[in-house]
This record gives sequence, structure tokens and C-alpha cells, in this order.
Amino acid sequence: MTAQEETLDATKERVLSALDGLTYELATTADGMLCVELDRSRLHDALARLRDRAAFEALTFITGIDRLSEHEVEPRFDVVHQLQSIVHADRVRLRTRVTSTDAAVPTCTDLWPGAGFMERECWDMFGIVFDGNPDLRRLLLPDGYGHHPLRKEFPHQGIEPDRLYREWDRKRRETWTNDANDAAQRPS
Repeated sequence: MTAQEETLDATKERVLSALDGLTYELATTADGMLCVELDRSRLHDALARLRDRAAFEALTFITGIDRLSEHEVEPRFDVVHQLQSIVHADRVRLRTRVTSTDAAVPTCTDLWPGAGFMERECWDMFGIVFDGNPDLRRLLLPDGYGHHPLRKEFPHQGIEPDRLYREWDRKRRETWTNDANDAAQRPS
């Protein structure tokens, strides 16, 4: 048995123990990482158990995958969480599939406060909602931008980028002018 196989077996044993009683499926990804596939109703519980019972103390990323192809596919989106155990020097992924009409999963900001930014980015780019996120708003694109550019139906040339940027920049500069005028009128 190779060192990689031993690590995978040890990871699998810890994951199975931590998730005892939950319904899920195990898979191994192309890169050899253990992947837990589960329903969104079990996602938060699984994340908490893996953090508390299996020593996966770090959340390394949250992302989405749009599986839309030439033929309609439902569930359309995969929401992927990757956890790392620093103590055991291994990782595990959790994959939750959601439909295009109900693209939402629970937040994990109560478990890892830094997850808020990852969830915001995933919402901004894919339109996947993280129920319970205390600050789910645009992270990379201007407020009011009505599209999610990593969705596969988004045109490669973009959508009205110049008009939206000019509008956003104009509003941003208005606050600068108002702030400067207020400061100039204040007594020293």
C-alpha cells in the first residue's frame, strides 16, 4: 500500500466516524481526494461534524460548478466545500447539488467566519444563495449588476460592462464630492 493510499484510508475512517448516522455517498475525485456527496439539508451538520469530530479545522474554499451543457441538466449546480486538517495533513471535499430554480445551501459562516467572503464570491459569480449569510451581497461586481458571469449562459463578450462601470463610478464619486464638501464646511 502506498503512502497516498494509507492517507486516503485514514481520512476515510475519520470521515465515516464523524458522519455516522447521516445519509451521504463517498467518492474519490480525479485528484485522489475523498469527496462526500450529500443533500443540502445535511450539509451544515456534516461540515460541523467534520470540523469538530474529524479535525478538519480549516475551510480552504467554497465554489460552484455550473453543469449546464447543450442538454439541460438538473440539478444544475454543484456547491463544493473543501476542508483541510492541519493536524492530519489531509483534505476532504463536500459536494451538494442544487437545481437552477432553487440554487441555495445553508451558510457555514457560524462555523468559519471567513467563509462569508467565499460565499459572497460564489453568489456573485454563480447566483447560488447561502441561506443565513449575514452579509450576502456583491463582492466583485457592482451592486445592481443583474447577472452572474460564471453561469454558462453568460455571453463571453460580457453584458454592458462600460455602461455599468460608468454608472457605478459616477455614484461612487458623488460620495467623494459630498464628503469633501462636508469636510470643507466643518470648522477647524
